[in-house]
Amino acid sequence: MGTIVACPFCREMFEHTEAKTCPECGLALRRLEELPKAKAIGGEAVEETPPDEEILPWTYAGRGRGALVVVALAGVLAFFLPWVKETAPERIDMTGPQIAGHLGWMWAPLVAWMVMLPLVLSRRCVFKMRGARVAVGFLAGMSLMTVVVRMAFKPPYNPIDPHIIDWGVGMYVNAALSVVAIGLSFMFGGRIDDLSSAKPHHRSGAETLH
Repeated sequence: MGTIVACPFCREMFEHTEAKTCPECGLALRRLEELPKAKAIGGEAVEETPPDEEILPWTYAGRGRGALVVVALAGVLAFFLPWVKETAPERIDMTGPQIAGHLGWMWAPLVAWMVMLPLVLSRRCVFKMRGARVAVGFLAGMSLMTVVVRMAFKPPYNPIDPHIIDWGVGMYVNAALSVVAIGLSFMFGGRIDDLSSAKPHHRSGAETLH
């Protein structure tokens, strides 16, 4: 059996040696298996959107989307909490922006959360949510690594100019949120074999109820 080709518009089928373009539509014929799935409506073929590519509402919060938005917002707020508490020679608290003013790479957590927020919000179908898992995990990991590096290289004690510091609540909150976001990145978009929770089915009122 020869290769079957079809018109992308009217879905008229031909043998691949029979024609190169559709005699009715004038469009180039394509292999049947390359065309999107279609269903017949009113005698015409209409392209059918795969379930994992159906556009969901902006307010959709399932499959880890809402949780990641909340975590990203909390991460932005946590950056403005005290990250360092100095007890000598002065008693001062330094927030994330104050530390980043001295160490430029400390802006990384804020950048990560602010990029993650639109990244997650712009993913409105299961296919794109699952495709963004690596990006979300990378951003959360960048935020976590910033905290780890900062804690691992604590300024040494200098008896001539002592600066005794401790880590503030912002540092710990940011680290906790980063770990949560990494965990959520693995579940972002949910399972591809279970799409029942992705888009609710609304009745039109014409269905027969049993």
